[in-house]
Amino acid sequence: MANEMSTVDALQSLKPNAQWVLRGDVIEWLDDTQTQPTDAEIATEVTRLQAEYDNAQYARDRAEAYPSIADQLDKIYHSGVAGWKADIKVIKDANPKPE
Repeated sequence: MANEMSTVDALQSLKPNAQWVLRGDVIEWLDDTQTQPTDAEIATEVTRLQAEYDNAQYARDRAEAYPSIADQLDKIYHSGVAGWKADIKVIKDANPKPE
């Protein structure tokens, strides 16, 4: 996995701006305004975040495959919008959005 979600990611997602320290696998909860999430809530959030990340792989692949903005503008100038759209469609077709 290119990017594996962790307890830190889950805590930041579940309790933004909360104060805590993670020492190994032990969470020391320092926040007096937000309650500490349970281990089950953290595990569920790790799973949710990982699925969200994995499902967006097509977007990362597309972003890498797109030409630079300068090259895209040059394509529009020389080939018109239709030519540019044809090039972009090839990239989108090669990296389809999951349904």
